[in-house]
Amino acid sequence: MKPGTYTQLYVQLVFAVKNRNAILHPDIQKRVFEYTSGIITEMKHKSIIVNGVYNHIHIFIGLNPSISISDTVHAIKRSSSLFINKEKLCSNKFSWQEGYGAFTYSKSHIDNVYNYILNQAEHHKKTTFREEYIDFLKKFEIEYDERFLFDFLDDVRPLRSI
Repeated sequence: MKPGTYTQLYVQLVFAVKNRNAILHPDIQKRVFEYTSGIITEMKHKSIIVNGVYNHIHIFIGLNPSISISDTVHAIKRSSSLFINKEKLCSNKFSWQEGYGAFTYSKSHIDNVYNYILNQAEHHKKTTFREEYIDFLKKFEIEYDERFLFDFLDDVRPLRSI
C-alpha cells in the first residue's frame, strides 16, 4: 500500500461446495476454516471470522484494498480445495462451485455480522442456504438471475466422514 493510504473495508464472502459427495462434514470444518483464515492472513487481509456448514462457507474480512475481491476468492477457493484434497478430508474430490457473493458492511455492523456467521449451524436449522442467499441478494438490492445461482445442495445432510 502507498504511504498516506488509509482504508476500512469490511466484506462478507459467501460461496458453495460443488460436489454433494464431498461436503464439509462437521468433523473437518474446524481444520478447513482455520486453513482458510491462514490464506486470508497471508494475503494481508484481516481475517475476522470464517465459518459455515456442510454446503457453504461465510468469510468476513477486513479487505486489503491492493488485492481485488475476485482475486481473493480465487486464491481462497484454489488453496483450500488443494488442502482438502491433499489431506484427504473428503472421501470424494472436493471443489467449490463457480461464483460467490460479496457483501460490504460498515464498522458499526462488525459485531452483528460476526455473530451471524458464528451461529451458522443454529441459523441453518431454520433456514436453507438458498433462502439465506436470496435474502442477502434482496437485502443488498442485487439483481440476479435464478439460472445462475448456486446448486444449493439443501437436500444433502452432513454425515460422518469415512
